[in-house]
Amino acid sequence: MDFHHILLLLLIFLVDLADSKVLADNTNANYVINNNAIGYKKNASKCNIYEGRWIYDILSSPYYETSTCPFIGLDCQKFGRPDKDYLYYQWQPTGCDIPSFSGLYFLKRFRGKKILFVGDSLSNNMWVSLCCMLYASVPNATYSFKLNKKLSTFTIPEYGISVNYLKNGFLVDLVADKTRGLVLKLDSISTGKQWLGSDVVIFNTFHWWTHTGRSKTWDYFQVGDRIEKEMDRMEAFKIALKTWANWVDHNIDPSKARVFYQGVSPVHLNGSEWGKPGKTCLGETKPVKGTIYPRHSGGEAIVSRVIRGMAKPVSLLDVTAMTEMRKDGHPSIYAGGGRRLNDCSHWCLPGVPDAWNQLLYVALLVDV
Repeated sequence: MDFHHILLLLLIFLVDLADSKVLADNTNANYVINNNAIGYKKNASKCNIYEGRWIYDILSSPYYETSTCPFIGLDCQKFGRPDKDYLYYQWQPTGCDIPSFSGLYFLKRFRGKKILFVGDSLSNNMWVSLCCMLYASVPNATYSFKLNKKLSTFTIPEYGISVNYLKNGFLVDLVADKTRGLVLKLDSISTGKQWLGSDVVIFNTFHWWTHTGRSKTWDYFQVGDRIEKEMDRMEAFKIALKTWANWVDHNIDPSKARVFYQGVSPVHLNGSEWGKPGKTCLGETKPVKGTIYPRHSGGEAIVSRVIRGMAKPVSLLDVTAMTEMRKDGHPSIYAGGGRRLNDCSHWCLPGVPDAWNQLLYVALLVDV
């Protein structure tokens, strides 16, 4: 056998060896993910994944970046944010380790499924995060990403999966009245048919209920025949949330759809809450120290009580407490859009919403 034949056989052997290693690596990766999930399931009763602390890990990498997610949205690095530490904080629950997010495993597990986010711009924040986390796992796959005024869609045809976002700031009806203007009907949901037909639905509402002045998007509240110019905001929120809960109880089949509620996302406009009176999130580069934040909005308690009183199972993504610590995670003046407003409500991407989606992933692994 001459030298060229030997060289050819050697090349064939090396190619086969490489293919075998790729197959083994992929199989092992799936085994590790499954094993982590099984291990977490065994200890789930001993662990509250929403209690813990943020760990700084410079060796970790964000799930995606501008180069791996073309529709990233609130990319604070792109819009000039000078610091990067906020990218390297990982959520660590007390008492257990949770599986890392695997976009490829998620796509395989939810092949052919529909996932729907319904809510305000914080819901959108979480939706874009999940889209980026999934796309970055299969960057060469064909995809469709369409932004529309109401329903925005993200699909990866190879996996038959769609992850969609339906804008709805209140969940209850906001209707135009010829004489009164915009009326927020706290006991009415007429658009619920749009929420049906998905396998996983993540609802959210809170922030718009706290708006005042020009940012307020309604003129009157209505409950039954009673119409009020103003009422206690938390009372209005509670009535609306009970209306939503009643709709879910009467319209969702738990055998066909898994329902989540995205917990209240905190704002960081009052530096007194972390010992810096007169300051906001602008310039903050580290989370609040410790595990307990000194102030709560009150909205999360209402959400928790309403969900506990429901007949149908709804899982609360109880991210409020963990997110309160992240005063460093907001865009502040680095949100883009041409105006340098100080945004201490939404979240930079990559960033905090990626941790929310990791916990959504864990919750789905446990029950799916």
